[in-house]
Amino acid sequence: MTYKTRVLFICVANAARSQLAEALLRHTDSERFEAFSAGTAPSEIDPRTFEALQHLGVSTEGLRSKSLDEFVGERFDYVITLCDKSALECHALPGAGEALAWNFEDPTTNTKPEAFRHTLHEIHERIKMFVLVKTKP
Repeated sequence: MTYKTRVLFICVANAARSQLAEALLRHTDSERFEAFSAGTAPSEIDPRTFEALQHLGVSTEGLRSKSLDEFVGERFDYVITLCDKSALECHALPGAGEALAWNFEDPTTNTKPEAFRHTLHEIHERIKMFVLVKTKP
């Protein structure tokens, strides 16, 4: 069995951005990456998160809002925060390899009708670049 790079995406509520990132990384390269997401203060997943992913044809199977506490003691190659607030709260996660801070606008508080698709597209572009860079021989 080949080793997969483990990536944990974190935002505060685990309702939109980190869910989008988890699903998009699985969609982009599930052979080489294992994707997870969690929130520092998890709530319910926003239904528009599922709609945006399904619109792009990305599987939403297994997505659920999870607390960071579920992953205590697990090892991750990358821990990627998706908002400034979670970056401040997650600077010292034990078992974390490289910590990356990406900052995306929260679509749940954005009033624009295309907010979720816009955030989905921005995260997807960043993930494609991440995969490209991290899988170079």
